[in-house]
Amino acid sequence: MKTVLTIITTSLLLGVFAGCNGAAGEKELFSVDFQEAQTLRYKFVSSRDIEVDWDPTGRMSKSNKNRVAKSSESMEMVVAYTPIEVDPYGLTTIKAACKSVKVRRSSREGRQKDAIESLSGKTFTFTVGPTGEIEDYSQLDNLIKEIGKKAFRPGRARIKEPDMIGDFLATQWFLWDSVSSIEKPVEGVSVGQTWGSKLSVPTPMVSRQARDVTYTLDEIRQTDKGRLAMINSTYSLSKSVPDGWPIPYSGRFQMSGTFGFLQRYRFLDLQGQGEELFNIDAGRTEQYDQQYQLKVEAVLPMGINAKPRITIRQKLTMQLLE
Repeated sequence: MKTVLTIITTSLLLGVFAGCNGAAGEKELFSVDFQEAQTLRYKFVSSRDIEVDWDPTGRMSKSNKNRVAKSSESMEMVVAYTPIEVDPYGLTTIKAACKSVKVRRSSREGRQKDAIESLSGKTFTFTVGPTGEIEDYSQLDNLIKEIGKKAFRPGRARIKEPDMIGDFLATQWFLWDSVSSIEKPVEGVSVGQTWGSKLSVPTPMVSRQARDVTYTLDEIRQTDKGRLAMINSTYSLSKSVPDGWPIPYSGRFQMSGTFGFLQRYRFLDLQGQGEELFNIDAGRTEQYDQQYQLKVEAVLPMGINAKPRITIRQKLTMQLLE
């Protein structure tokens, strides 16, 4: 599907599409395209290594033994996207089917089935515009809230087990963000051009945090699959979180384990980078790799005079499956 943006800007871009190598100054138009009944399957992986330094100042203990606790968790998911209603001049309706979801943890905490694993076999639909901006998130929002209820233990007391719902959100709520966040898509993008956006920050604790993103069109490669745009990205800690992002839980509750024991989390720093390959001719993302390190400070309960430091090394990947 070549969208209305392509039609409108064809005459504008003829003068600047002189070559296919993406030389500086040349403009390329990015659009997200779908073919009717053509299903695209993607594999998503979100993984993180977590270190909790219980005594970063070294004042409470003379020995470093057991001072730093290490753990890891990961989610692997395959989602198939099938266009069920294609409008070449407007919105396309996509049906997403979660084919498989697997969660692994190294620690004893959360060894039971993760709430997000109940997504396997679930479907939801959404609508997307030609620039990749998702216009209707309602079914996805409802699904996230439905899964959020499964994260709580049975019983009157509301105890929430560890879950990776935030990781699912980070992969599905921000599909095609690098393309949809281009400020003036009709003008196209040239090699070396930068633009900004915000992405979510999934964490093992209950939090709402964003990262500021700077995208850069680094180069365009000519391949047998079409022209591949290499879009680099850098990340830093954001000072605000958009109001429209979904919240999977509501009401008062206590989280189990380490991240329920710690209190008053303060996000100190986030630094990272990523790379994405977007097929300009096919109008689709081929793969991406996002990595960052997050530093967090917490407070111990019962007035204990210590502020544990948490370091999270996060990796998010997406790959188109043949």
